[in-house]
Amino acid sequence: MEQMKQNIDNRIALYALTSRLMLIEADDVFLDSIESDEAILSLFPHYRDWSKRKELSREELINQYYNVDFTNLFLMHLVPYESFYTREDQMIESGGDNPVVSLYNELDFRVELDRARVVSADHIGVELEFMYMLCTALKKAVDAEDQEGVCELLQVQKAFLKEHLLEWAPMFLINAKKESRTPLYHDGAELTLEFLLSDFEYITQMLETHCGQAEHE
Repeated sequence: MEQMKQNIDNRIALYALTSRLMLIEADDVFLDSIESDEAILSLFPHYRDWSKRKELSREELINQYYNVDFTNLFLMHLVPYESFYTREDQMIESGGDNPVVSLYNELDFRVELDRARVVSADHIGVELEFMYMLCTALKKAVDAEDQEGVCELLQVQKAFLKEHLLEWAPMFLINAKKESRTPLYHDGAELTLEFLLSDFEYITQMLETHCGQAEHE
């Protein structure tokens, strides 16, 4: 049980980190959260060893490199929205017909589009934040020793990864890694992709071990 709690804490931290990376531009607080923790910094090896971090001030790095890269990847050249990848017409579904919106509403997850600077609830950063919320709820269920709730939340997480994030995010993240101009977003895209794939395997294993649900697909 203690190992499960530690794993949930790690999952919460990684979903928080990756969703923040992809929702809004980097700032001092966010960069400090990476650089002040050796375990997290080790997940960004190219960023950690990037020579420009020693040559330029944090302000110069943010304004001349990170913000430019963020704008290129998330606002201009790539489209970080599920509906763009899954609809035949490649239109972004920003209304209530977006399938993730009904799921969010069902689980009382509210998306503040203006605050997050996204045009639709199926933005990769919002979907990662939804997984963060589900992991936080899972931690509460584990702490309360609510076995039924634990299994139900693991099922919801697995279904959301399989039916939504893993349906399209790998394509976006591979493109983001390729198009990135800074180690921050190169490493971030790679980390997110590897984490999503491994987390799906982890959830599947947890369902088999703790909920008696074998994988039949």
